[in-house]
Amino acid sequence: MSIIRYLLDEHVDPLYRTELLKREPTMTIWRIGILGAPPKGTPDPDILYWCEENSFILVTNNRKSMPGHLRDHLAEGRHIPGIFELNPNMSVGETIEELLLIWAASYLDEYRDKIVYLPLS
Repeated sequence: MSIIRYLLDEHVDPLYRTELLKREPTMTIWRIGILGAPPKGTPDPDILYWCEENSFILVTNNRKSMPGHLRDHLAEGRHIPGIFELNPNMSVGETIEELLLIWAASYLDEYRDKIVYLPLS
């Protein structure tokens, strides 16, 4: 079982969570708006605090403002397990495979304080 946990941004299609859990039921993958996760409409800086406090990697398609939010977060002396930016040119299936591979083969701090654009290679 992996120590990697994902939090899907509220703008990421819930199909990703459904398909990931179908392939790997032991995966911890939450979505903004579900019980235990930040509620829908939570400001991005607060989502970064939540991810830091709960050790979740944020999976998002917010390429415009997230780099600035991360920069501000780090400037406060804070940290984050990582942010994965979805690639609009990848199919859902390709993205699922990429997230499964990362989940299975990565260690917890591998993406610390980074924005990673999928695919990794």
